[in-house]
Order: sequence, then structure tokens, then C-alpha cells
Amino acid sequence: MTKIPGTSLLVKPPVWFITGCSTGFGHELAKQCIAQGHRTVITARDPSQLQGYASDDSLVLPLDVTKPDQVAAAIAATYARFGEIDVLVNNAGIGYFAAIEESEEIEVRKMFDVNVFGLGRMIHAALPGMRARRRGVIVNFSSIGGLRSFPALGYYNATKYAVEGLSEALWQEVEPLGIRVMLVEPSGFRTDWAGRSANESKKHIDDYAGTAGQARAQLRAISGRQAGDPVRAARAVFDAVTSGKAPHHLLLGNDAFEGAMAKLDELRIEFSAGETVARGADFPIATAQQKPILTQVE
Repeated sequence: MTKIPGTSLLVKPPVWFITGCSTGFGHELAKQCIAQGHRTVITARDPSQLQGYASDDSLVLPLDVTKPDQVAAAIAATYARFGEIDVLVNNAGIGYFAAIEESEEIEVRKMFDVNVFGLGRMIHAALPGMRARRRGVIVNFSSIGGLRSFPALGYYNATKYAVEGLSEALWQEVEPLGIRVMLVEPSGFRTDWAGRSANESKKHIDDYAGTAGQARAQLRAISGRQAGDPVRAARAVFDAVTSGKAPHHLLLGNDAFEGAMAKLDELRIEFSAGETVARGADFPIATAQQKPILTQVE
């Protein structure tokens, strides 16, 4: 129990539900939550990797986010133990390295099933309880690769752009209901993302050796030596959520910040250069029947 400052009231610490906790960000964030006395649901496809973490205030569960029955069972087990979910952290994700033309559809679909549809499945499962209580935080792990693209990561970029678009729409829908949504956008961190968690195409096309091939080799070579510290990243996520004013975008890492700012500059220059063409595509104002209520997307 936690005492509310300035009062004699005691409240239970919040319940965190975190996916993909076997390694990396999920593992470090779970440790952070436990250390701070928060009730924590720690999930992984193979929960044997989380031995020693179960306690009265922490629950270890098997969870593959691509399996609806496991999602439903994990949510039910959480409510049976703690009665609520205050913070949903969608961290589970995988990578895939290949030029667009080299990419294998079966691997691309597998990645979308984890990174996009699995994330969406967790949101669908957790939102009803948050809506009923009119409170909660949803943390969706994206990437700097959800803001700008890189060779050899085209389909991975596509999954993270999807997470960005979904999250932006989601916060417009749920924030009036008291539920906050935050995107986490890291650059390179010393997780297993570029190691065993990322497959790559068996097909290599020589014409892409200097672009996707070179990028793929660099990603493998720096795995485990990236600048980002997962412990500091976990602390930043924890602090943002518990501050009560989580931002919509949480960039993590120097490369993430610099890359995001550079992308903004690139877009501003290109959009400004095309302003006349953009504005000239509407009906002339004199012939417009009425001002549209909503901007339509074609």
C-alpha cells in the first residue's frame, strides 16, 4: 500500500502488464516496476526465462501475443490476481532484415502479426477495463524506425509506422475517457533486437549490396555494442508514466532525437516547396459549396 502525500489515505500501487519480458526493454522495465513496489504482470513466450520473479505482487505468465487464447488467459489471470490493469506496455516485437525485393512474405506476415496485430490484440483486451474505470495508460513501443526509414528495414519500418498511426488515432479516442497513450521511440539499444530476435532474408540480391546489404551487416556487427542503455531507457519510461503527464512521443537515445529532428526538417523543406501545388488541388473557393467538417483522407 502507498500513502497519498498530505493525507492518511492508503492506495494500492498500480498494476503494470508488460509484454515481451524475456530480454531487453521489457525485462528491464519489469525489474524497475518491481523495485519501485508496483504490482507487475511479467509475460514472455517462454516464462521459464523469468524464474525468480513471481511473488505476491508480481505475476509471471506465458504469453504469445499472436495467440488470442493466451491473450485472453493472461488478462483473466491478471484480473483474478489484481483486479485491474493500470498500465499496459506493448513491448513485444521482432525485427526482420531484408531489402524490400528480397523480403519473404511469410516472414513479413509473421512480423506484422507480432508488431501490429499482437499489439492491437492486447489493446482490445485491456481497454474495456480501463474505460470502465476511466483511467489507465497504454505504452506502445515503436522505434525511430517508426518515424524515418532505413535500407534493409523497409517492412520493419512499415510495422512501426502502423503502430504510430494506430496510437495517434487511439489517443484521440481514449484520452477524453481518462486514458493516456504514449509511444516509445528508441534508437539503437543493447537489447537482443538485432540478435536472435531478428531474422533476415535467405535471398540476397547483389544490386542491393551497397544499401540493404551494407545496412544489414552493420546492424549485426553492432549488436550488443549500441549506444543505448536499456536500464536508463526503462527508467525513462517508468518516470514518464508515473509523472502523470506521459508525452505522446518519448524519444530515447541521441540517434533517435537527432534522427527525428532531421526528419522534421526534411519534411518541412519538401512540403514547403510543394505548397503551391498542394493548395491548388482543391476546388476554387468561389465554387465550393461548403467548408468540409472533417479533412478527408483519400
